[in-house]
Amino acid sequence: MYSLIRRVLFFFDAEQIHEFSVVSIKLINKLPFVSFFIRKIFCLDNNDLERNILGLKFKNPIGLAAGFDKNAECYNEFSNFGFGFIEIGTVTPLPQPGNPKKRIFRLVEDKSLINRLGFNNKGVQAVAKNLKKRRNIIIGANIGKNYFTENVDAHDDYLTCMTELHDYVDYFAVNISSPNTKGLRELHERELLKPLLEKLINQNNDMTSRKPILLKISPDINNQQLDNIIKLMLELKIDGVIATNTSISRDGLISKYKEERGGLSGMKLNNRSNYIISILRKKLGRDFPIIGVGGIMSAKDALEKIKCGADLVQLYTGFIYEGPSLIKRINNLLLNQELNKNYEI
Repeated sequence: MYSLIRRVLFFFDAEQIHEFSVVSIKLINKLPFVSFFIRKIFCLDNNDLERNILGLKFKNPIGLAAGFDKNAECYNEFSNFGFGFIEIGTVTPLPQPGNPKKRIFRLVEDKSLINRLGFNNKGVQAVAKNLKKRRNIIIGANIGKNYFTENVDAHDDYLTCMTELHDYVDYFAVNISSPNTKGLRELHERELLKPLLEKLINQNNDMTSRKPILLKISPDINNQQLDNIIKLMLELKIDGVIATNTSISRDGLISKYKEERGGLSGMKLNNRSNYIISILRKKLGRDFPIIGVGGIMSAKDALEKIKCGADLVQLYTGFIYEGPSLIKRINNLLLNQELNKNYEI
């Protein structure tokens, strides 16, 4: 059924369809009993799926990655599809339009996307207002800097977002890894990253209740950069890591859009994401929280990420290509395979 819907949707511009889908999902869920029936179809509630990570109880380990609900407009409705948590954003202090359109490209032959959105969002105050409507779902806030903010001043933007959203979310994802904001990835370097994280940690500790801080990293960093980030996370006792964001690599792509600028997501990112997750788990130890994202297009892909070391996983491109039934398929596989035991994929 979803494959037929996808064929129709893919005739139209990707960003327009995304906006149409968000509005449609919101409207449909306002109809009597629709939310109930959607949950009945897509949700799988089982205590064996619960995960206690970051001091939070996730009803299942499958989340919606940042970028889908940038302005926290549809998180309650998305939760009806069975997600265990939703990450909103990326949010910046001030509203910004992002990069010029056209800026999302479907690479259908590669089961991938390229986007160069550029942190388009309505600003932190609008997002905070929207989050006041949240129901019983874990919400993470993916935070970033405005495009005009210099890296030496980036901490001010991240601190503003943390302060404004602190009462409305359950964790923060510090986005230093989008390839679509000029110079942002320079924040991976220790001389910029350490003071940024220190300021966020200090601000967090001064709040009435402390919220977990996770670092979202790039798949394009080399082994030395990854080692440096691992050492810094252990040194500062950061709460967790999200691996990985989109990639600027174009290896193995065959689609006509393969040379478009922006971040690559989808199937072609899976192996690189898994490689980084494996290194993180090996060097950070068994108890360090890792959220795995990048290239999950099937239940088997999600299972493989968890075997590589992820505690939780997130969907984005797979949700677009495979539809909401993917969440339930993953959760069913996790239950059937008895995740806490040794098994073969």
